[in-house]
Parts: sequence; structure tokens; C-alpha cells
Amino acid sequence: MEIRIGIINTGRELSFETASSTDEVRTQVASALEQSTSHLNFSDVKGNSYLVPTANLAYIELGTEESRRVGFFA
Repeated sequence: MEIRIGIINTGRELSFETASSTDEVRTQVASALEQSTSHLNFSDVKGNSYLVPTANLAYIELGTEESRRVGFFA
């Protein structure tokens, strides 16, 4: 699943693929915001880890869990 995160006062967004499901990520973000946690921790399919400050979140876009198609389809 692809995650795109917008951060306040930053011109670019953070975008990466994760093996987590949409529900897992949605639950993680919601609980962090409810508990006023200072950072969110994400990891991508390559093993990289991302720490995102919750105070500076502009938006989080959760993509579909369908893999990308390559080539031509009828």
C-alpha cells in the first residue's frame, strides 16, 4: 500500500510503499493523534524507517492495497 504524508511548511510530501494494511495504518495514526504522541513511526517495504512529527502533519493519504500493474491490459 502506498502512503503519502504532507508535512506543514514543507514543499514536498513523503511517499513510500508499506506492507501494512490500510486499517493498521489508520488505527496507528488515529491512536497517535488521540494520545497526543509526538511522533509516528512507519516502515516501508525496503526496511527503511520514517519518524514523522504529529504536530506538523498536514494530511495522510492512504492508497489502495492493490499492486501496481505493469504493461498493457485488454
